[in-house]
Amino acid sequence: MKRLFGTFGVRRIANQQLTPEFASKLAAAYGTVVTGKVAVGGDTRTSTGMIKHAVTAGLLSSGCEVVDLGVLPTPALQFAVRNYYDGGVMITASHNPPKYNGIKFVDSDGIGIPEDMEERVEDMYFDENPDRVSWDEIGEVSENSGIMSEYIQTVINRVDSDAIADAKLKVVVDCGSGAACFTTPYLLRMLGCEVTTMNCQPDGFFPGRNPEPTPENLKELMNVVKSTGADLGIAHDGDADRTICIDENGNFVFGDKTFTLVEKHMLMENNGGTIVTTVATSSAIYDIADEYKGKVISTKVGDLVVARKLKDVNGLFGGEENGGLIFPDFVYGRDSALATAKIVEIIAKEGKPLSKLISELPSYYSVKMKVGCPEDRKVEVMEEIAEATQDHKVDTTDGVKIFTDEGWVIVRPSGTEPIFRCFAEAKKPEDAKRMAEWGIKLVKEQLKL
Repeated sequence: MKRLFGTFGVRRIANQQLTPEFASKLAAAYGTVVTGKVAVGGDTRTSTGMIKHAVTAGLLSSGCEVVDLGVLPTPALQFAVRNYYDGGVMITASHNPPKYNGIKFVDSDGIGIPEDMEERVEDMYFDENPDRVSWDEIGEVSENSGIMSEYIQTVINRVDSDAIADAKLKVVVDCGSGAACFTTPYLLRMLGCEVTTMNCQPDGFFPGRNPEPTPENLKELMNVVKSTGADLGIAHDGDADRTICIDENGNFVFGDKTFTLVEKHMLMENNGGTIVTTVATSSAIYDIADEYKGKVISTKVGDLVVARKLKDVNGLFGGEENGGLIFPDFVYGRDSALATAKIVEIIAKEGKPLSKLISELPSYYSVKMKVGCPEDRKVEVMEEIAEATQDHKVDTTDGVKIFTDEGWVIVRPSGTEPIFRCFAEAKKPEDAKRMAEWGIKLVKEQLKL
């Protein structure tokens, strides 16, 4: 069982559990395993500079060379590593509140490191001393200030920029004061869109809204899109790997809807292909695959799990229900820039508003809930829920996914927070709500709440 790593990397409260000492030793352990030239970047959090310096010191002490990429989205770092470096470290807590930070390690393909490598890093951290090279073998630090421009230009080259420019779309962008401040507004303007920005000043206190792009946190964006007559609203999380859309009427579009929309066009453009997603993603993904010569493979929750499976099966496209879309021939991870460009390309080429495009997709209703659970009780609670639901048809790929005549609900412990997540989906909204509440009840019963 892993002792430090969650779904992707290590996240803790900055300068409490996630101290410079912790970060430096963990980075030295990773550097001992990886060796070579390692790229380091971070998001806009107030603690990122402190943690990044500690990580850099740890990597140097283990003999690695370090390339500082500055503040940038996680997918931009993954793009850089895949093309140029032996490994990478991203300092980010993604969608978590401002007091958190984290360390994401990626391999030479730009994918989050696999479990066996995580365990080797943990063993090195807890049970062995990381390699510490002699004074005359300590690596050097250099910078690559051009990677952001290369990343953005590569995205532009992958879509029909002329069609997007001709459409003259009005887009409101809410970067949540995160890393997307340095990419999405510039990308859309270069594509010919008229861009209005919100929360696009980098600020680690996230003064405009919480970093997670949920309906509750995006109410202001929804109002601005509607009141300005914009064609689209775009929002991202802290490290800019997730993309959430607001349609022209100011309505929140859940991530599984945009996933399904992009999936449809990817399959149409490529005459079919393999789609990889998690067990928590909408049944609409399967419906579209059946219609457009696709094949769906499901995995545990986690973008690095999806990314690794995409690489293993040479998949066409993948992602999660939270707005994280993966284009494996570009970046082996959730990528907000290409997702944004692809969505505006679809709107431009179809000549239809986003609400119309979404209405043409298979219709399901989803409800997402969560309930607190101490970390040390997650395994016990999960086992008891599996026992309590054994009379139903279930899928235990990740947590417990329970199927009923009305739809399904999945109950699983979060890999990044002390909570259980319950996602439910059905053809009727009242059924989805009822099943999500049932999932929460199952957790509470085991916790004796």
